[in-house]
This record gives sequence, structure tokens and C-alpha cells, in this order.
Amino acid sequence: MTTEVGPTRVGDVLPPLEIEITRTLVVAGAIASRDYQDVHHDAEAARQKGSPDIFMNILTTNGLVGRYITDHFGPRAVLRRVAIRLGAPNHPGDTMVLTGVVEDVRGDTATVRVIGANSLGKHVTGTVTVTVPGSRPVPRATTDTTPGATATNPRATAATPGATAATPEGRS
Repeated sequence: MTTEVGPTRVGDVLPPLEIEITRTLVVAGAIASRDYQDVHHDAEAARQKGSPDIFMNILTTNGLVGRYITDHFGPRAVLRRVAIRLGAPNHPGDTMVLTGVVEDVRGDTATVRVIGANSLGKHVTGTVTVTVPGSRPVPRATTDTTPGATATNPRATAATPGATAATPEGRS
């Protein structure tokens, strides 16, 4: 049975996300993912291996695809599966535009077809499965008028204005 993830429906188009591919983004992504291959930080080495410049690694691309999905679905979104394939490289000075279309919705889980294109063509294609847990009301603290009584509900909301739970739903 197919149902909705919030207001999400099959066929919904996610707004595009433009990402400027800078030398810093390529190098920082490679370092952050511990990918020290020279083609991701040394332009001369990349040219010697047939590339016009350094290029983004798959782990950085994977992270950007994840960001695209969670930016759209919100902070409660949990990535369940990311299946991507690389195509045209992302070189500094280019822009990658990520787009997505919802292909399937089952309960609180959606599958989104994602494409990231640059001036050379499709850099990344794939699907992402994301779960957005339903919003359940958080019980309020109990009130006892007995002198000296305190709230007894262990799941009481924070008293600080604007405070939110830091623990993901279902974890303690």
C-alpha cells in the first residue's frame, strides 16, 4: 500500500540545488573523507594522468547528494539507502546542479531519483531512500499541585524557549 510522507507524493519535483565546484571544495572533500589520491589535490598529477584538472571524489559527491535530500526533507530525515553512479567529473570552476523526483512513497519512506549535472554532462545519477518519521506529539510535563511536587513525565519538553530534543526519535 502506497501512502504519503508528509505532503510528499510520487512525481514531486525537488527544487534544484546549484553547487559551485571550487578547488577548496574538491580538496577539502577528499581530505575529509581520507582520500589522498593525488588526482583530488594535485593539478599537475591529475594532468599527467589525463585529466585537465583535479576532480571531486565519490565520497564528496555522496555527501552532497545526502545534503540535497536532507535539506529538502528536513532535520528529521534519515537516509536509508544511497545508490549513486558517477559519470562526468566535477572540476573546479564548474557548477553542479542537483535535481530530484520522488519515485515512490510507502508510509514514512520515499525514494528519490537524483541527478547531478555539470557542463560536461551528468556527474552523478542514482536513487536515495529516505525516511521521515511521522510527527508525534511530545507529551507535556505533568502538573501536580501538591507542594514540592515536580514534573514526573521523563519525556517532558525542555523549559527553555526554542529548545528541541537533541536525540533522534526512538533513541535514548
